[in-house]
Amino acid sequence: MQVYPIFLNDLGGRRCVVIGSGLEAERKIQGLLACQAAVSLVGADPEFDVSKYDVEWHRRDYQEGDLCGAFLAIVTYVDPVRTRPIWEEAQRERVLINAMDDIPHCTFVAGSILQRGKLTVAISTSGAAPALAVRLRQRLEAELGPEYAIFLEWMARLRAPMSAHFPSFERRRERWYALIDAGIPELLAADDYDLAISRVAELVGSGVADILMDASIPGPGTDVSDKTPMGRHP
Repeated sequence: MQVYPIFLNDLGGRRCVVIGSGLEAERKIQGLLACQAAVSLVGADPEFDVSKYDVEWHRRDYQEGDLCGAFLAIVTYVDPVRTRPIWEEAQRERVLINAMDDIPHCTFVAGSILQRGKLTVAISTSGAAPALAVRLRQRLEAELGPEYAIFLEWMARLRAPMSAHFPSFERRRERWYALIDAGIPELLAADDYDLAISRVAELVGSGVADILMDASIPGPGTDVSDKTPMGRHP
């Protein structure tokens, strides 16, 4: 199996259906809600407190029509016989579908995921060795700490003033690469925020860097690592 890597964008308000129960279903719901999707859960016994989440809950097993109007579906139980009719409806309705440990009934898979705020790293072995994907992700977890979440929040805040201060694309690109190569994440990891801001100011000017002076430090919620691959076949 050869996969085409992709990140889904603009899930806000789109109907996404999670079918199944247990920790995997809860994780998928959390991830979809974080993207502002309109989530529906289909499951008679979800094994977690559904009331914690803003979802439409159909407290029963799947039935035909559940994917009507959906953009995406995720099936979290591992049973190809039960998944087949869901897959067939997904094909008729042109709904993207992921079924755990059931590649023939998937139109998309997701890798072993590492997230640090706005940074997302997904690793896939095209189904050959999921355990390797997990181990590689664990190595990256040690290298890419929560300082990268902070760094990317800073870079996001700099985009508008950078565009205004450096109207030349070539000049602006040069400054962006200088920022990336300046060792700022390492300063953030050492809690040396003043020096990190000074380094930014040296590279882009104090007028641009001033926007960071009141930047809040992202809390623990920005350091999220989904340790279970979506579909378990990265």
